[in-house]
Amino acid sequence: MINRFIRKYNLLIIFILCMTISVTASATTIDELKKQQNDTQKQLDAANDEIDELTDVRKGITDEIQQIDDELVEVMASISILEDEIKDIEEAIEVKKVELVEAQKVMDDQYEAMKARIKFMYEKGDYTYMQLLWEAESMGDVINKADYIEKLYAYDRQKLQEYIAAKEAVEQAKANLEEQQEELETAHYELELEQEDLNNLMAEKKEEAEDYDNQIAKAKQEAAAYKAQIKQQNNQIKKLEEEARKKAEEEARKKKEAEEAAKAAAAANAETVESEGNENSESSAETSSNSSGNSNGSTISSATGSAKGKEIANFACQFIGNPYVAGGTSLTNGADCSGFTMSVYQNFGYSLPRSSTSQRSAGVGVTYAEAQPGDIICYAGHVAIYIGNGQIVHASTPSSGIKIGSATYREILTVRRIVQ
Repeated sequence: MINRFIRKYNLLIIFILCMTISVTASATTIDELKKQQNDTQKQLDAANDEIDELTDVRKGITDEIQQIDDELVEVMASISILEDEIKDIEEAIEVKKVELVEAQKVMDDQYEAMKARIKFMYEKGDYTYMQLLWEAESMGDVINKADYIEKLYAYDRQKLQEYIAAKEAVEQAKANLEEQQEELETAHYELELEQEDLNNLMAEKKEEAEDYDNQIAKAKQEAAAYKAQIKQQNNQIKKLEEEARKKAEEEARKKKEAEEAAKAAAAANAETVESEGNENSESSAETSSNSSGNSNGSTISSATGSAKGKEIANFACQFIGNPYVAGGTSLTNGADCSGFTMSVYQNFGYSLPRSSTSQRSAGVGVTYAEAQPGDIICYAGHVAIYIGNGQIVHASTPSSGIKIGSATYREILTVRRIVQ
């Protein structure tokens, strides 16, 4: 619909300019035509200036589209990495579930064995450990039975503690994997939002570029029409100048014939003064054609941890325990990973990009071995602030919020130093 309207508008422009050419052709003098041509040249210059300006803006939009496309490639690559990591974590969780079932089976077996021993000991009566001691026949027998009871109790207790420790270890490992899974899924969600925003921005920029293409096309059509008008005016000026030249030549011819006739009459008259006749016969006049220059008036458009880094790291640690909020940038009411780093640095007068992918290009890249407090550690779909000793502070997940963790808990893509 928009393109059809623009085509109709362009046809209207051409029609109006053609009408202007027709009016121009009706001008009666060369001076009038040159004045009109001067005005048309100014309009052509303005149209060319507009084309240059629109082309520059269009080039800027093209560069922005390329930049957005590069960011989309990075985001999609990060999503792919995260999906592989999530798959690995899910497989590890399944393994831990199997180990937990096996641990439960071991405990059940131990429990059944314990019941069998107790049943064997007391199947002929409701004995207690005290009754067992009372039935001892001597002090040596008491000591032996007490030692037996103690060993039996110690054995059962040891087995129970071993089971509890094994079960707790498996449960803790499963909980750690589930926490990692939540972190990865949160980062995956944030990247999907970032990808959606970039796709929307890409669509807007392409629509904006199309609009500028239409404006450039319209301006070029106007410029072409002005050029055609100037060409028509040049032809008309040449025609009038040719007519003026011929008229001047005709007048000069008639004047020369009159002079020659007068000269002949003077020669025939013997009584006239010969000198006066000679002066008249030798004098000649020339008429000059009106050949003024074309002044159309057109113009050509022309390393070691810095104190500031440590201060930033210490400041970031003040917000440990505050909530994680997807899309948030508040250090107190909730922020996501990139919102947290952005807001921390903003407090010190540094401006960071909003997304985790964009922050991956902020500042200067250093190796992890060179990492200093205050540096940004970048993962696929996630960012954190390094606080030293292999630790980071970051907005992790909705369930854990802002917390301290190990810098190497996931594969590090790059380390960015903002404070030099």
